[in-house]
Amino acid sequence: MAKKLTKIAFIYDFDETLSTTYMQDYILIPALGDKPDHFWAQANQWSRNHCADQITGSMYYIQHTAKERNIPLTKKFLCDAGKTITYFEGVETWFDRINAYGAKLGLEIEHYIISAGMEEIIEGSSIRKHFKDVFGCSYAYDKNGFPIWPARVVNYSTKTQYIAKINKGLSKTEDRAVNEYMPDEQRPIPHRRMIYFGDGMTDIPSMKIIKERGGNAIAVYRPKSKHRTNALKLLLDNRVNFALPADYRENSELDHVVKTILDKLAKERDLEFLKVKEDKKKKRIQDAESLTKKIKAFAKKITKKQKKI
Repeated sequence: MAKKLTKIAFIYDFDETLSTTYMQDYILIPALGDKPDHFWAQANQWSRNHCADQITGSMYYIQHTAKERNIPLTKKFLCDAGKTITYFEGVETWFDRINAYGAKLGLEIEHYIISAGMEEIIEGSSIRKHFKDVFGCSYAYDKNGFPIWPARVVNYSTKTQYIAKINKGLSKTEDRAVNEYMPDEQRPIPHRRMIYFGDGMTDIPSMKIIKERGGNAIAVYRPKSKHRTNALKLLLDNRVNFALPADYRENSELDHVVKTILDKLAKERDLEFLKVKEDKKKKRIQDAESLTKKIKAFAKKITKKQKKI
């Protein structure tokens, strides 16, 4: 009988973690007739003016701008925008390579995205096929395929909700079950078997939870950029275990660190198995000793009765 594989969760932010910039910057914002820096400044100002959550505000501002400029912001349009994404080096071959490495160790790696970016754009990306699930911002659409309302908003605090769902093996729509009690031993993927990859402020609560509960959090940054300072600050503030360049190629520093973590998880799994084996051995010995005592006591009782006869 084949040995059951141990599940590991790799959880990624998307923008500037896997992709080189925000997913909307490649084609969506240019299609709206603007440049990314100017557009985001305007969107963030709209959010401040209306005391809106920045993520919700940007979703509205994109929808409003598209309607104002007569751009067909359909689900298909957003999905097609995902085809234009540029990734950090090694990303597109990373998943198959790291899965194969994990399999050699008896580990089954499940990949997830938790992103404040747009789920529809991720759905059209070349790497979507590698993820078991994607938790991102998403619109509700009318019968003509146009967005009418934010169906789901993911920000720095709600990201932790999706970590809990991964921990308990829940889908994105199982909202009530996420707060129901589940014994730790019944949870499919404990936090200690999670690795979180992120780059910015919206990742901090998620990184902290996973790190504090025995997992690993990795802050990635664009090589030779100002983002390195931000990542190193997360390391200095004990928010993450590692701060590394976003280079997913084989034999890169990131590749080496992640494989070392997988080696450790496999060894810990093997040690747990040996401990369980020893506990069973101890119980067998204890049961045998107990049985021997009972037999001796019974034999002694029989001997006494025979002497009386």
